[in-house]
Amino acid sequence: MPILLTAALAQAAIAAPPAEPVPLGTVFAHELLGTMILIVLGAGVVANALLPDSKGKGGGNLMINVGWGIGVMAGVYVAFKSGGHLNPAVTLGLWANGADFAPGVPAGATTALVYIAAQVLGAFLGAVLAWLAYRDHFDREAPAGDKLAIFATGPAIRSYGNNLITEVIATFVLVFVIVTFGQNPAQLGPLPVTLLVIGIGASLGGPTGYAINPARDLGPRIAHALLPIKGKGGSDWAYAWVPILGPVLGGVLAGVAATAFVG
Repeated sequence: MPILLTAALAQAAIAAPPAEPVPLGTVFAHELLGTMILIVLGAGVVANALLPDSKGKGGGNLMINVGWGIGVMAGVYVAFKSGGHLNPAVTLGLWANGADFAPGVPAGATTALVYIAAQVLGAFLGAVLAWLAYRDHFDREAPAGDKLAIFATGPAIRSYGNNLITEVIATFVLVFVIVTFGQNPAQLGPLPVTLLVIGIGASLGGPTGYAINPARDLGPRIAHALLPIKGKGGSDWAYAWVPILGPVLGGVLAGVAATAFVG
């Protein structure tokens, strides 16, 4: 399942008084910790729903969508100094939109690389923590596909072109609406992004599991490949490019479109 995402962020898209520069080390630490929290809660809720003898076994997609949404909210709050992107698609979308990444954090190639590196590493660490929390359950016999689904997304119907289109559309919705939130004078913070992620999961999550976040899929997929998980099977690297390229394209397109239609 996804996610996510995300960015409490879109304060970066609105005019604000000049802010004190935020050191790149601070940006890295906040994005890493925020993404780690996102993934430990997101992967954790999928583990709760799928693994044998878990108390949440059979909780279904609604529980998973809500768990991911709350993971987004928690991660965004943790990463407040960096703008709470937690997602390369958000970072690249804001850059394409011409916005700063956060107050005091101007957009640029070096800064983007810092964000993305922190997000992928944080996602990897979050997946490792989720595995540790459910280690006894991972040791029980379960379908290899269920164990992989805790770490990475996969299609309901494998059709790479259509799967890619789904990820582009879902991520476009995520980033375009996030930038729109930044124009809202109510300043509701991470809550609207949380509800948006839950809504995307409920509406567009069926075909691919709505990665909408390259780091959310890549970091945990690497963790799945490296961790000593009993009966885990393969990590499905043949599909891995879809939840990377699709969200990148969707995020950049959303940033460009927001420049034209949102301002």
